[in-house]
Amino acid sequence: MKSWAGVGEAYATSYASLCAGMVGTLLDALGPARGRSLLDVGAGTGELVARATGAGWTATGCEPEPTMREVAGRAHPGLEFVAAALPGLPFASASFDAVTANFVLNHVVDPRASAREMTRVASHGGLLAGTIWTSSPSWFWLEVCERAGVMPAAGERLPAHKDFERTVGGFSAMLTDAGWRDTSTIEQTWTWEAAPETLWSSAEGGVASAGQFYRSLDREERARFRSGFDEACAVHARGGMVPLRHSAAVAVGRAL
Repeated sequence: MKSWAGVGEAYATSYASLCAGMVGTLLDALGPARGRSLLDVGAGTGELVARATGAGWTATGCEPEPTMREVAGRAHPGLEFVAAALPGLPFASASFDAVTANFVLNHVVDPRASAREMTRVASHGGLLAGTIWTSSPSWFWLEVCERAGVMPAAGERLPAHKDFERTVGGFSAMLTDAGWRDTSTIEQTWTWEAAPETLWSSAEGGVASAGQFYRSLDREERARFRSGFDEACAVHARGGMVPLRHSAAVAVGRAL
């Protein structure tokens, strides 16, 4: 799966704002905090932990990538971010009233084991919530590659016995397999208005598939990739921003 090593700063200035767009949806689904405890797995730069804390949760984040934790700690001093990753969390069973994973279960090497681990650390009847991408504008980066005359990398997939269909139904079925109960899953679609410099910082910084592909290119290919990027932005930008349509599945369930 995608490597996130060393990309904390680049992620913070690019896709962090996109992923944070679902934080309010997840917290609303969990209901009023009432002083309950919450664990956010794959906390990234810490936006969900910070907003949960502000809403009255006793919130903890766990994040395996040091550069992500560094950004999170700097942006949200005083909040707790533990070095840990699914599917093996360093917490006792039934430790939290709620457990969240915002765009995490689509990146782990064993989605079912990871979703099952979320149920383990949740209290009996505790709330579980997560999101995955069901559709993202990969067409934009494919167009950049076409304009640059470079061959895009093939998408990386999990082995068939571990993978799941990246749809509302597929996400819900995978979570049910993993032991989530009373799960409700919906799809949300929105357009992310991204500045060209934001998108470029993600590629240059090695974030996600496009960034890793860019880093695999030689010097001459990188120059062509940048030219292709500038051309694509000139074609698609509206009012200085590039509109990119995304869809996500949002699931809420309970632990046994």
